[in-house]
This record gives sequence, C-alpha cells and structure tokens, in this order.
Amino acid sequence: MIEASGLMVFYENMLALNNVAIRCEKNQIVGVFGANSAGKSTLMYMLSGIIEDIRKKEEMAGGERISVLGNIRYRGEEIMGLKPSRRARKGLVLCPERRRIFKECTVLENLRIGGYLATTAQAKETLEYVFKVFPALEKLQKRIGGFLSGGEQQMLAIGRALMAQPKLLLLDEPLLGLSPLMQAILVRATREIRDEKGISIIVTEQYARPVLPIVDYAFILENGAAVLEGTREELMNNPDIRSAYFGI
Repeated sequence: MIEASGLMVFYENMLALNNVAIRCEKNQIVGVFGANSAGKSTLMYMLSGIIEDIRKKEEMAGGERISVLGNIRYRGEEIMGLKPSRRARKGLVLCPERRRIFKECTVLENLRIGGYLATTAQAKETLEYVFKVFPALEKLQKRIGGFLSGGEQQMLAIGRALMAQPKLLLLDEPLLGLSPLMQAILVRATREIRDEKGISIIVTEQYARPVLPIVDYAFILENGAAVLEGTREELMNNPDIRSAYFGI
C-alpha cells in the first residue's frame, strides 16, 4: 500500500525527521507512537504531501527554510514529487491533528466539502456510512461545527476525511484531549472503518494504550527517529515500551 524510506525533514538547522522508514500494507492498521515533538505530525505531513505546501508558504513569506528528503511509494508509484491534492485524488487522505473542521459551517456542510472528490453516488453512499459509524452526527447535521464538543468535532473530522474516498487514511492524534469514553468510541469506529470499508489506516498517538488493541503493526518515534518497530504482541512484550508508552 505505502512504503517510505529515508524520510528527512530539516526546519532550518533543526532535524525534525531523521532517516525514518515506515510501511503500511493493504487492510492494515499501523500505529506511530511517540512523545510530543517526536516527529509524528511531520511524518504525516510528509506522507500526505502537506509538508510541500508548508515549505512553499515559508519560502514565500521569507520564513524558516524547510528541506525534505526521502522516497515514498504508494500503491507501487513514487509520489514524493506529487502535490497533496494529487495524493488525495489517489486515495491518500489526511485527517489532521486538532480536527481543523470548518467551524462556521454546519456538520452537513463540512461533510459535503469533504466529498468534493467523490461522485454523486459515492458521496451519498459515504454520507450514509458516516452516519452509520457516527450516529451522533446524523442528529447534529444542522449544528454549526464550532458549537460541537471536542469528541463530536473529531467524529466530524474523520467523517469529512471518509467523504474524500480514502484508500489509505492518515489519522493524526485523533484521541488528543478526549475523554476515555470518547476515545473508546473512536477506536472502535477506526477498526470498523478498516473492517467494513477495507481502508488501510495509519494512526499517530502520544499514548499508545487506547489504540494498541486495534493495530497490526507499530513504530516508535523518538526525537524524529524510528527507534523501534514490531507487531502489537512484540511491543507489548517489551517492558520498556510497556512502561513508557502503554502505561503498564
């Protein structure tokens, strides 16, 4: 599905990603775990292509110089040079950290905006599926996004990403700041999306414990580098990883 190698990102003189390699196979859920500033969001920006938009905006504004290196193969095609919009059209869709919904728009408007890549039939079918996996959103269709709770906004952000018809969904810290109950709802929904729609998923989190039961494989990032990887069982059998990331 996707395989990246040698990913490096420099913000001026700061190394944000250091020779990171990651892969996700078809129908897998892959976790990427690490503390704040470990490089999780930068990795997601690299995979989705958003880093190129950030780099160009900084360059035009005379801000910090951003340099990127590496290779990303998605469904057998090298996509490192593709714009994020082209990647999205190929099914590589990012649900960003901190929701970033359109707060002045209603729930239904947000979802329809997300469906701009879909055909009419696809948008109708996916909208029905979003309301199935997140029934709370169906009751809130006319609610302005800015008046939703944090958990409802996260449901909406994931629903909006689904409307873009992803084949590989990138979820950047979807559980951030949410209650244990809402975390459990979102984790269950993530597994359902993979199982029912056949969408591969890469999910980043600072605390691995809520996500661990659903991942097939995981990578641990520290200071921009991938220091460990393995299956769910392999990581759980590592006492240092259990203590640092799983709270066990």
